[in-house]
Amino acid sequence: MVMKTDNKYLIAFTTMLGTFIEVVDTSVANVALPHMAGTYGAGTDEITWVITSYLVANAIILPMTGWIGNFFGRKRAYLFCLILFTLASLGSGAAPSLYFLVLMRVIQGLAGGAMVPMSQAILLETFPKEEHGKAMALFGVGVIFGPIIGPTLGGWVTDNWTWPWIFYINIPVGVVAFILGYFLIEDPSYIKKPEGKVDYYSFIFISLGLGSLEIVLNRGERYDWFNSGFIRFWSIFAVIGIILFIFRSLTARNPLVNLSIMKNKEYSAGTALIFLTGFGLYGSFVMLPLFCQHLLGYNSTWAGLVISPGGFASLLAMAMVGNLSGKTDTRLLVMIGIIFNIISLEILTLVNFSSTFNFLMLSRLMQGFGLGFLFVPITVAAYVRIPNHLTGQATGLFNLMRNEGGSVGIALSTTILSRRSQFHQSRLSENISLYSSEFMEKSREAFHYLFSYGGFDPVSSTYGGTGLFYREILRQSYLKAFVDVFEFLMIVFILLIPFVFLLKGKVKP
Repeated sequence: MVMKTDNKYLIAFTTMLGTFIEVVDTSVANVALPHMAGTYGAGTDEITWVITSYLVANAIILPMTGWIGNFFGRKRAYLFCLILFTLASLGSGAAPSLYFLVLMRVIQGLAGGAMVPMSQAILLETFPKEEHGKAMALFGVGVIFGPIIGPTLGGWVTDNWTWPWIFYINIPVGVVAFILGYFLIEDPSYIKKPEGKVDYYSFIFISLGLGSLEIVLNRGERYDWFNSGFIRFWSIFAVIGIILFIFRSLTARNPLVNLSIMKNKEYSAGTALIFLTGFGLYGSFVMLPLFCQHLLGYNSTWAGLVISPGGFASLLAMAMVGNLSGKTDTRLLVMIGIIFNIISLEILTLVNFSSTFNFLMLSRLMQGFGLGFLFVPITVAAYVRIPNHLTGQATGLFNLMRNEGGSVGIALSTTILSRRSQFHQSRLSENISLYSSEFMEKSREAFHYLFSYGGFDPVSSTYGGTGLFYREILRQSYLKAFVDVFEFLMIVFILLIPFVFLLKGKVKP
């Protein structure tokens, strides 16, 4: 790519700014939802559309970014998305109603979803092939660090200012990124406007399929999955839309998305690996703060602080891997990342009600360090044999798989937590019955011991003791369910291992 400056690191910083604010916005609003609900007088189902609308728009636009960059010119499209995202952030903070806020979040999702893969494509074209490891390490700062810092940043801003400021803080960053991008970035010569008519059918099918899928994943647990007509309805549309999109992409003369790049073995393996990495990454990001808040009594700020140090460990690891890429066997680097994540989740299977802040933070430091060894080499290996003119298409699909992996990971993790807590509650309460003489005797003993000076009569003591036991069963069943989720996520990282051997050894230009 021909640039107006030889400072590739300044260009990397420019694109990283856009990536960072977009990725942060996928999670920054989560902790502020109760405050938004209070502002607009909305219920839980209504206010969660602030999150769902953003994710749906993000999923729809991601695979189309290659075509958008070619049709409008990558620089023009990138800068347009950047300024649109910034304006939508202003609109989100100043939204007079919930409906307007959701509309602004849709625009944010569309603009931001297109911006991230274009940022990655710009970086890959700015740095020479032998320095792609460094380029992806810089890109990973936004992709990995963003979702880690998002909840903490959102919680702090909401607690100390007001919730609109979680959107307003995007504005100065967006303006700086736009100015730098305008003066620094130029399109490469091989970007050509697609010939023929626009494939509107692909656009309709992908919007229907991925939009419906995101609704299913985001709302499935709340509506009890396929026991709900609402979820069955959107699941049917998701399947139909995705099948029609794939068929159209493989048969159309000028498809919106070129799926032929999936024939590349390294790229296909890389997309599978990044899907599973996103699965484990986002699943654990959601579960650990929930554990801290629900069972250890942490507030949102302290729960965020548990996972934030992992971001700094990721930065350290990515700096190391960026220099090792091309010199060390890619499969070895990825295996190191997998092992660190497995050990991290194995540590989390040992959690209990006495788990300390340092114990939990240790697991996050290990996982964060491991993620640095996963993201950079997987990304570099995936693009090693992708032709330059298909870079935009490849980055769009690659980021789609990372995002969808995260959505599936969060959906399944929350479902497992809910179902397993019910299972453990049922098993633990089997012998708790008012008709069990042994239990009633133990209940009276426990209650008399704890409240020996309360002056309760034997009948009150019996029922009070039963309530104490039941509350403890709820806590214990929830704890066991969290352990089950961490074990499940550990298995997900184990499943990454077979795909590692499909990657190239030393990635050379």
